[in-house]
Amino acid sequence: MRLRMSSRKRRVISHIAALVVWGLLSGLVLAIAVFPVAAVSGLAAREGADSFQELPTDLSMPPLPQTTRLLASDGQTVITTFYEENRQIVDLEQISQYMRDAIVAAEDNRFYEHHGVDLRGVVRALVSNSAAGEVTQGASTLTMQYVRQALTYLATTEEERRAATEDTPARKISEIRYAIDLEDRLSKEEILENYLNIAYFGNGAYGVNAASYTYFNKPPSELELEEAALLAALVRAPSAYDGALQNTQIRDSILDRRNWVLQQMARLDMVSEAEAEEAIATPITLNSYTPPNDCVGVPADHLDWGFFCDFFLRWWERQEEFGVNSDERIQLLRRGGFTIITSLDVRLQEIAINNIREFRDENSEYALGVVFVEPGTGRVRSMAVNRFYSNDQSANPLHSNPDLAEQGVRANYPNTTNQLLGGGDLGYQAGSTFKIFPLVAALEQGMTLSQTYDSPTRYASRFPGERGSPASCQVNGRWRWCPSNSSESMAGRHNMWSGFGGSVNTYFVQLIEDVTPPAAVEVAERMGLTWHNDHDQGLADNANNWGAFTLGVADTTPLEMANAYATLAADGVYCAPLPINEIRDVDGEVLDMVQPSCQQVLDPDVARAATDAARCPVGDRPQAGSCAGRSTARVVGEIVDRPVAGKTGTTDNYQAGWFVGYTMELAGAAFIADPDYRENAVGSRSTEPTRLWARTVDEYLGSENARNFPPPPRYLVR
Repeated sequence: MRLRMSSRKRRVISHIAALVVWGLLSGLVLAIAVFPVAAVSGLAAREGADSFQELPTDLSMPPLPQTTRLLASDGQTVITTFYEENRQIVDLEQISQYMRDAIVAAEDNRFYEHHGVDLRGVVRALVSNSAAGEVTQGASTLTMQYVRQALTYLATTEEERRAATEDTPARKISEIRYAIDLEDRLSKEEILENYLNIAYFGNGAYGVNAASYTYFNKPPSELELEEAALLAALVRAPSAYDGALQNTQIRDSILDRRNWVLQQMARLDMVSEAEAEEAIATPITLNSYTPPNDCVGVPADHLDWGFFCDFFLRWWERQEEFGVNSDERIQLLRRGGFTIITSLDVRLQEIAINNIREFRDENSEYALGVVFVEPGTGRVRSMAVNRFYSNDQSANPLHSNPDLAEQGVRANYPNTTNQLLGGGDLGYQAGSTFKIFPLVAALEQGMTLSQTYDSPTRYASRFPGERGSPASCQVNGRWRWCPSNSSESMAGRHNMWSGFGGSVNTYFVQLIEDVTPPAAVEVAERMGLTWHNDHDQGLADNANNWGAFTLGVADTTPLEMANAYATLAADGVYCAPLPINEIRDVDGEVLDMVQPSCQQVLDPDVARAATDAARCPVGDRPQAGSCAGRSTARVVGEIVDRPVAGKTGTTDNYQAGWFVGYTMELAGAAFIADPDYRENAVGSRSTEPTRLWARTVDEYLGSENARNFPPPPRYLVR
């Protein structure tokens, strides 16, 4: 049993050791031990005793880069990790005694006897190096090795990094000065713990925790004798064994070194001779594990998680509290050692992706996807699409655009890293789901749900039309935009309930005429929509004649639409999309830096009235009016066994199909389109998002604890 020396006694001995060491240095003893004779000629003339005492001693402990873990909302499921260096710092108590002893036996067997500099080792190296005329033995202790690595991490320039490791007398003397001081300030246990956490063990494993998992896929507390000896053997030349996981020849080359470590441990009475012999007879058996890094590292059987991970990464890059620019924020993520509990609900995600694959697998050119968010927080609960998140597109088929296919360009399916669901620049026209925005604008302006228009099959609007366009007609010699309903049966008098329930185009063209397009656009922006191309941005900035906005001709994303409709479920409170539940630092402390960003953007009465109209498209019963039998997605109400609201949407020529809906607990947007070639019509497939959404919500929420929507106020009914 080793007894811990009192701190006062250690300080006294350390100071004495410093004087003794410098006495040896003055006579070139240490220099010859570490460097060839020719290399140190004249050292004594350049270095004096005064300069040694003047060297700095206050070595600060560097903040080591640590791996950040990205977890699902259950706090257990690992989505992926982010790291610059694969490392997680552990306490000495979390490291097996075999490992502690093995590293001492391998690198510094007098570690518990010296005070930073091993004078006996210096003399031994002196004899060996003098006889050889070159460096054949070093005299670095574990403390000196730690100092060298700490200085490397503290370096801020390439020149400083080079100076921390170069073989010069000045660097060695400075290293000794730091080591002596370090032994004065830290216990042997603290120094050993620091060393085991900073050391590189090869194959991308920094620190003993990463090494234990990389080579044996177990925590360092469970390392067996022969495993600990192997890791200790790697430290001497870790880069030389970077192929040890796959290359049998390299793996066998470290066997002798491992066995030597075991012999050393027996010689030092750390283990018995019998234990060492048994371990020596044990062949090297590796259970290799390489932790994932970045979003392309999500588990192979959960490549659908990559799209959520990509959204998280884009979100992180925009957070100013994490750094002054994107590069600095990403560096913090890769070095900070955070435990990030995301909002991803793996159960909801599994239900969603399984339902998607029943409709359309990853080999379809049509992307079928859905995003779910939590009303009132903006937390993104699921992002699923029939694609594999991967940057290996070598086996993808030719592009669905015939012109690109002729040039040999490959498609973005089944493998892609394009953000198809939101958080990036890619968007799609969402059709009649946009009718919610002029409806909300009308309610804000004092119109009621009973607002009635005579809605013919075709309506000549006041907005200018394009000469000769099928959607235009001439009125008094001037071309006007003249949209039509999708069927003649829709014609007649409609209010907001029946007009929204039946998705009557000519009703909503008249509505946006009265509320004005700028008002509808402004509502959409308040509810979270952004503009994804210069064309849409230009129209939004000058929206007076943008009557077609009501029919969903602007590009948007499933994430934006899910969040916009979630605003209605949350009584008019908009919350920015958030992929995080909680962030913990390396010490496990919860950081109070990421909270939902919410604001009241609609009057609650307006949101409740809009919701009452939105119950008509899904075949649900509004609380204050009648849908007059109008419903474009009655199947939703038939499948979902709880109060529900929402809206379907299709674009011209069926280039995309949508359903956006919500309950009190969950809001989501589902879509289908060919992201590679928008002219590739989805046709009858446009109903798949509706059924996908309904089946997923019903399976996830069921019918228990169902909450009804608050009723609309009377003054917005009639």
